[in-house]
Parts: sequence; C-alpha cells; structure tokens
Amino acid sequence: MSEPRIPKKAYEQELRRLQAQLVDMQAWVQASGARIVVIFEGRDAAGKGSTIKRVSEYLNPRVTRIVALPTPTERERSQWYFQRYVPHLPAAGEIVLMDRSWYNRAGVEHVMGYCTNAEYHRFLHQAPIFERMLVEDGILLLKYWFSVSPDEQEARFRSRADDPMRRWKLSPNDVLSITKWEDYSRAKDSMFVHTDIPEAPWYEVPSVDKRRSRINMISHLLSRIPYDVVDREDVVIPQRPPSRGYERPPRNLENYVPDVASTLADADHR
Repeated sequence: MSEPRIPKKAYEQELRRLQAQLVDMQAWVQASGARIVVIFEGRDAAGKGSTIKRVSEYLNPRVTRIVALPTPTERERSQWYFQRYVPHLPAAGEIVLMDRSWYNRAGVEHVMGYCTNAEYHRFLHQAPIFERMLVEDGILLLKYWFSVSPDEQEARFRSRADDPMRRWKLSPNDVLSITKWEDYSRAKDSMFVHTDIPEAPWYEVPSVDKRRSRINMISHLLSRIPYDVVDREDVVIPQRPPSRGYERPPRNLENYVPDVASTLADADHR
C-alpha cells in the first residue's frame, strides 16, 4: 500500500526550510574547502531531474554545478572509461550534482548492449576502486538511487508524451525501458552487489510520490554532510551618491524589445 501524498502546503514549507539549510551547507563548503559529489541514478522518469532542480534552485551555480554528460564521442569511447568524468570532479569549495554518472555503464550501456561484457565486468571491478580513491582523497561522495513502480513510470511516460513542453525528456532509450523492466532490475541488483561499499554506500529513494522523495532525499543529504553554520557578513547597501551631471542619451536612439506584456495588462482591465 502506497503512502498518502504529502499535502502541497506542508511540502512547500518543508522544502523551503531544507533549501535554506542547503544554502548554509554551501557556505560551509566554500569556507572549509570541502569537495562534494552527489550522484543521482535510478529508473527513467523516477524524479532525478526534478529533485536536482530543487536541490540547486537557490545555490550559487559557480559553486554548485550540475553535470549531465551527453553521449560519449568516438575519442572518449577509446579512453579509460572513468577518464571523461574526472575533469568534472570538484575542486576545493565546490559541489557537483551528477545527473547520471559513470553508472551508465552498469545500467543503460549494459542493458542496451552499448558495451561489451568484458567492459561491463571491468567496470564492476573498477568502480569501487575508483570511488575509494575519491573518498580517500577527501571527496564526500553520496550515491542516490531513485526507484519507481512500473505503473507509475508508464504513467509518467504517457504524461510526457502528451505534453509538448516535456516531450524532449523522452529519449528512445527511455521508451524502450518499459519493455526491459526486468533487465534493468537485474542490472540494478548486480550493480548494488558490486558497488554498495562502506566508503560509498547506495541510498535508495522511493519516488512514487515526488514530493515525499524530494523531502527525504534532501533531508538525508544534509544529514550526511558534517557542515556548520558559517557566520556571513551582513551586506550593506551604500547610499547612492549625488548626480555629477550625467545625462542619458535620447531614448529614441536606442532599440527596445516590443512591449508585448502591455497587451496582458490591457486584457486585465477589459
């Protein structure tokens, strides 16, 4: 039996509170020089992207970067598999949110036949080694798996297909995942067996109710980062100095965008 959906008002209040804490955490990351990598993986349409959006909504994009890599190039395919991800790792005072990650190899690449069995098994062997190296070097690595029921996934696919504003979210591989549900389940189980390590464990996020999953994920993330609230200097807005005789050029010499919004204002008074 599924849990009741969180009421919108309660969800928005709690989300706002957690987002304020994320801002505090980011300030600590900058002050301490911490490096954080958060991996978002899971079923297609399980809510990874919308959760990333809520996590990053009020954070400084110069500090908190979202990494969503495209299909690898021919050159990248010839590299060591993890090589294309290394340049995106954080420096001191940075947070990286990975919208999918090196775990593509254990999921879509393996299920869809985009890698060989040898490459797949090499990944399962090397991933824990690679992640232990990151953690040993001081990177805080968190891995989240978003799960969703087959019925809910299909409903979300159909909703996207009917919405021209969100249809771009449906790739050919996304659609095919409906027909390969059990293959992806087996791939996920095998991935967890090999890569759920003490240094970098997997945390599963049930996501049938997106509101619940976002609150739970962000709350857990904050609980896993040992941040302190950093005192920040108050921002003082100075007084505007008196004019020194500047005169703006005539407005008719400048190009303005058409004021189409005025039609909306006029419509409101009709």
